[in-house]
Amino acid sequence: MADKLGVMLCGHGSRDKDAVKEFAVLAEHLKQRLPQYPVEYGYLEFATPIIRTGLDSLKAQGVTRVLAVPGMLFAAGHAKNDIPSVLNTYAAANTLRIDYGKELGIDPKMMRAAADRVQEALEKAGASVPKHETLLVVVGRGASDPDANSNVAKVTRLLWEGFGFGWAETAYSGVTFPLVEPGLEHAARLGYKRIIVFPYFLFTGILVDRIYDATDAVAARHPEIEFVKAPYLNDHPQVIATFEERIGQILTGDIAMNCQMCKYRTQVLGFEAEVGAVQESHHHHVEGIGTSADCEYCDGVCNQMCKTAPKKKKEAVLAVDAARILSGSANHHHHGGHDHSHGHHHDHGHEHGHDHTHAPYPHADHPLGPRSMLKT
Repeated sequence: MADKLGVMLCGHGSRDKDAVKEFAVLAEHLKQRLPQYPVEYGYLEFATPIIRTGLDSLKAQGVTRVLAVPGMLFAAGHAKNDIPSVLNTYAAANTLRIDYGKELGIDPKMMRAAADRVQEALEKAGASVPKHETLLVVVGRGASDPDANSNVAKVTRLLWEGFGFGWAETAYSGVTFPLVEPGLEHAARLGYKRIIVFPYFLFTGILVDRIYDATDAVAARHPEIEFVKAPYLNDHPQVIATFEERIGQILTGDIAMNCQMCKYRTQVLGFEAEVGAVQESHHHHVEGIGTSADCEYCDGVCNQMCKTAPKKKKEAVLAVDAARILSGSANHHHHGGHDHSHGHHHDHGHEHGHDHTHAPYPHADHPLGPRSMLKT
């Protein structure tokens, strides 16, 4: 008897209502492109529906084999640990076959999408500054997985060489180094007339907002340089096409992630202690709690004031960071073993009631990171 196939798109989730909407729109695109399958989606944390809800829906529709893909650019902890843990737990409890695909990764279609976003920024800025006098800064999410971080640097090089920019740099929004503001300060000293800042992110959210805010802060200190903010990837047609391809690869068997530089299997320089570490999800304590939880502007229902409220507090924090960066004393405020914010604000210690542990990030005291931008 042939299996009835269904597709499950697994996202991280966000407190940002717009980010959650954008992910849902992506799922709708996939439904239109894959009419032969039921398609559902869900999130690891904060937003609803959660992944289990999507799987429940597929099962209720008679699906006997799920083709699950991570809605993520690169394979770091979420794609390698958290999502597989949720899927494996569900599969075992429900006797449902779930086959897991690979992340979007470095792909010609993804690079086409990235190039189009950078080109949009160039066209909006105009042709007054030639490309050889323009510097590109690609900002990645940042992870405790050096292989994922190196992929962001590869994206930077491919765009740099493809466009023929004068120079390019890579920065990260959190976890690793260099962070956005010190990265932009470094770029500003290289003598280029224009700097394009491109967040290599799928969707909007607090981190993309902070990347643009940091750009504004550095631009204010360097009025002689034109700073241009490029849009993030969002539902670019080539992004959707890549997701469609990843789903098809599950059926053809071409689903292997890059394990040559996986810190859980190989003694990667600086991360040797993590070989063989238990791979488990740590998102159950914030699963499905909603985008409005702990928001200082709304009371249970998102009112978008987090985007429109006065930014005095945020500007004050950026001013303090700027002073520290310029003085060369940018020691980050790292409290505890490994405070690596994902854009949410729970602590990864034991006070929230779970008993698993995470290996500390080996460069926790690096002067240019890896503190995620302070909550403002």
